[in-house]
Amino acid sequence: MAKVPKKAVAAVVAVALSIGTLIKPWEGLSLTSYPDIVGVWTVCHGETLGIRPGMKFTKAECEEKLLTRVTNDYYRPLTQCIADFDRKPVEWQAAAISVTYNIGVGAACKSSFARLARDGKIKESCQAMTAFNRAGGRVVQGLVNRRAAELKLCLKGVA
Repeated sequence: MAKVPKKAVAAVVAVALSIGTLIKPWEGLSLTSYPDIVGVWTVCHGETLGIRPGMKFTKAECEEKLLTRVTNDYYRPLTQCIADFDRKPVEWQAAAISVTYNIGVGAACKSSFARLARDGKIKESCQAMTAFNRAGGRVVQGLVNRRAAELKLCLKGVA
């Protein structure tokens, strides 16, 4: 049997940890599209890409959509904008993926948490993730709570 590279195992673990521990619990599940708190049409576990009023999905479709989007549209771009992303603690990777799923790749790659991670300051990077607690220009308690959960997981990976 072929040996699986450590980087591939870390990627699977980081994506699974992010989805199961952070994204799903905080995003919830809606099989029918709805406008979020700032009016963006959303469905499944926080999916917004191409979503319009009246769209419906099955739970299985939502699961597939989430895994595909997190892997291809969040994890992979983060490995491009943060050097050695896949060599950082998996708990940090999972928190970074979750924050990025929430704020977008562009904002994440330009953020202080990404800059600090590129500088090898992982603990400080974890702390910097908590800054993303606003929607529509105001602090949202749900985002404060989500960032606290991400911080808790993130710090578990810091020696």
